[in-house]
Amino acid sequence: MLYQNNGPYKIPVLGLGTFLNTDENVLTEVLHEALRLGYRHIDTAAAYQNEHIIGKVLKEWISSGKIKREDLFITTKLKPMDLYEDKVEEAMKTSLKKLQLDYVDLYLIHFPIAAKTVDGKFVPQPTDFLSVWKKMEEQVDAGITRTIGLSNFNISQIQRIQKIARIQPANLQIETHVFFQNRKLIEFARKHNITVVGYSPLGNPGRPNRIANWPNVFENEVVNRIARKHKKSTAQVAFKFLLQKDLVMIPKTSNIKRLKENMDVFDFKLDQEDIEALEGLERGEEARTAVQRFTPGIEEHPEYPHKKQVE
Repeated sequence: MLYQNNGPYKIPVLGLGTFLNTDENVLTEVLHEALRLGYRHIDTAAAYQNEHIIGKVLKEWISSGKIKREDLFITTKLKPMDLYEDKVEEAMKTSLKKLQLDYVDLYLIHFPIAAKTVDGKFVPQPTDFLSVWKKMEEQVDAGITRTIGLSNFNISQIQRIQKIARIQPANLQIETHVFFQNRKLIEFARKHNITVVGYSPLGNPGRPNRIANWPNVFENEVVNRIARKHKKSTAQVAFKFLLQKDLVMIPKTSNIKRLKENMDVFDFKLDQEDIEALEGLERGEEARTAVQRFTPGIEEHPEYPHKKQVE
């Protein structure tokens, strides 16, 4: 497994994403197989409602001696409903209890907008993530997370945190794939030594509420041509593109065959012609899938992160 620096610690460049995977039998099987295959980076979040499932599997592997805790990299996230100064510590401890761990390797603010649920709906609230960041720093001081970072934040929001931070963000988790390469945000993160983790590395082709004109990586001739050239799958080419851009990625799957296929991306290399062809697939904001438009009014919130970013 290859690694990148995440603050003073190493993060495996390939992880297992667990977004929306809440079926205990399915996720348990996937986790066991992932650990057998050599996955050591697992990404979850309080909002995913599956930390307890992951915790059971990790406990079994660690207690049996099949794996050492220090060989794992576990990420979880502070959910929007807990994006308040007085809720961070309790939320962190709740996640640890569910994960059956003494610490996580990375704790992220999941989204820059606080929320409450009303009749099962996500309702945006007034937000002060700067005070929350100070509490995130205290979790590092307490030794219950090794590093802290951000998810779905834009450049101006990161800059505001940098100005007040005693502990700078070590990590930024954002959507990125061949159709939405998020270049300015990634360039900014690199300049500030912030490791970038890309989620939805295939552009979320199976998302049920996809907009009709969103591109589909599996149907794209450029990606398929390059896959045939290297005798690899379409997904493997899409993943390799991100890895050669020095990104960390966390594809999710409930398919055991794909779980193994996702690992088989370290035995080939895209050439410059391939890279340029894939770079040419960039479609900008129209290809972003994580837009949270299912929440009425969220785009009017002053902290909605997907408005035009500073140059």
